[in-house]
Order: sequence, then structure tokens, then C-alpha cells
Amino acid sequence: MTQAGLYTLAASALAGIGVYGLIVRRHLLRRILALNLLGNAVFLLLVALARRHPGYVDPVPHAMVLTGIVVAVSATALALVLARRYYAETGLRHLPEDEG
Repeated sequence: MTQAGLYTLAASALAGIGVYGLIVRRHLLRRILALNLLGNAVFLLLVALARRHPGYVDPVPHAMVLTGIVVAVSATALALVLARRYYAETGLRHLPEDEG
């Protein structure tokens, strides 16, 4: 197995764990962590696929990953502040069930 294939397999596993955490978990902090894990899987996949030809690495995916990391940190900080505010207002650490 090539190195890119191994990274792609690891990214798929991380994405699966992230999606599972988003679907199953109700706790806000665990959902935020699952979303971060899903984003890191995408970053890993972009870096793995950046090498298209032997000896040539495309710099655009690396630049996208660096920009994505900055955006992900900012979005995580915002999500944590909103989760803390939600807890302060309602006293709940999880989202209520849909009644439908």
C-alpha cells in the first residue's frame, strides 16, 4: 500500500468516527469535537492527494489546509462560546430531542 493510500484510509476512518459522533452523541462538546475530527479528516485527505505525480507536490491543497485550520480554530472557538452560553441560559449540556 502506498503512503497516499494509507493516509486516505486513515482519513476515511477519521471521517467515519466524526460522522458517527455527530449522529449519535447529543452532548454539545462531543458534537463539536466530532465536527473537528471530521474537518481534520478532510485536511488529511487533501494533503494525501496533493502529490499527483512523482517528484511534484501541488502547493494549492497545502495552502487550502492552512487556511482551513485557521477557519476551523475560529469556528471551534465560536461553537464553544455558543455552547457555554446555551448552558448558562438553559442549564442543559445537550440538545433537546425533536418532538415531531
